[in-house]
Amino acid sequence: MASFPPRVNEKEIVRSRTIGELLAPAAPFDKKCGRENWTVAFAPDGSYFAWSQGRRTVKLVPWSQCLQNFLLHGTKNVTNSSSLRLPRQNSDGGQKNKPREHIIDCGDIVWSLAFGSSVPEKQSRCVNIEWHRFRFGQDQLLLATGLNNGRIKIWDVYTGKLLLNLVDHTEVVRDLTFAPDGSLILVSASRDKTLRVWDLKDDGNMMKVLRGHQNWVYSCAFSPDSSMLCSVGASKAVFLWNMDKYTMIRKLEGHHHDVVACDFSPDGALLATASYDTRVYIWDPHNGDILMEFGHLFPPPTPIFAGGANDRWVRSVSFSHDGLHIASLADDKMVRFWRIDEDYPVQVAPLSNGLCCAFSTDGSVLAAGTHDGSVYFWATPRQVPSLQHLCRMSIRRVMPTQEVQELPIPSKLLEFLSYHS
Repeated sequence: MASFPPRVNEKEIVRSRTIGELLAPAAPFDKKCGRENWTVAFAPDGSYFAWSQGRRTVKLVPWSQCLQNFLLHGTKNVTNSSSLRLPRQNSDGGQKNKPREHIIDCGDIVWSLAFGSSVPEKQSRCVNIEWHRFRFGQDQLLLATGLNNGRIKIWDVYTGKLLLNLVDHTEVVRDLTFAPDGSLILVSASRDKTLRVWDLKDDGNMMKVLRGHQNWVYSCAFSPDSSMLCSVGASKAVFLWNMDKYTMIRKLEGHHHDVVACDFSPDGALLATASYDTRVYIWDPHNGDILMEFGHLFPPPTPIFAGGANDRWVRSVSFSHDGLHIASLADDKMVRFWRIDEDYPVQVAPLSNGLCCAFSTDGSVLAAGTHDGSVYFWATPRQVPSLQHLCRMSIRRVMPTQEVQELPIPSKLLEFLSYHS
């Protein structure tokens, strides 16, 4: 069994450059269980980085200060150091808050977290807001944390204060995702087999329960225009939802084991899913076709072997903001960087006991969390996107596959726009 295709020489694959690491403090007799870092996240505007240090603690650090600290003091940094801390700022909404460090005690083991902003990442649709108990400002930045007891806590990133406590799930809240359109709509995925939709601008009102999963729901992700949601879970489940009507669009068939992570490309034309079956699939979410398979075990395991314990479980997948690269993290102690048009990694990095990964807002850094609550950072593959790719992304942001296929253009161009070439 190998980690790469036979035609690929592992020694020739570029090793990623280490940017830094944030090591979680540990007591001499501290139990390993409960220290897992299940989620890392960057704020949409790039101002903050957040991760779970294990147990009940979430750490929020200004990302620019974190990078500067790596440059000044080397790659290692123990997270209880005060070197990153900035003076406390008064959060009165009158001026934009300057980033400062926070350590948040969430009251229970943290399984998931997500940043939410009232500033749209992409202006996709008009949001009509009626103000309620919390008068969210034009630059509001929130952090949602999903807990072991089924609760979701919403924090003000600038002050570290608790704003809302959402209580409805009956099991672990495994993942959280905010709509990118600035509406502060939050979706939670839980082991209670449901997804729940919350409106934080309406005092955290729960708008809808999405049912369809027959087992644990591991992860969920919004499309860039907020119109579609992907949810993945145990028993090979990959579901797509219409978030205007709150109805299921389709179930994607192809994986042979639990599906644990998903992410959309920046133009919404591609969907990446990661599974314990040792594979990452790239789908066309508009028709359900599998466009690319990224294997982590060769020769590829049969469905029976892929459905069991195989020491190559893929734990996480993340799309870069350039739309050209994705990162995957597997149990074979390796982080892989892939190009969407190559079936082998273009760059790799060593990592033991990895659980999650995410690209920075500008796509230049990948962060990965581990079983012991630490975070490691690497420089990502960098290249100037071609003019053809930039044009393709611009078109696909506004045109689904069905509309592209109706265009009166040559077949080769249709294949390119549909990511078939």
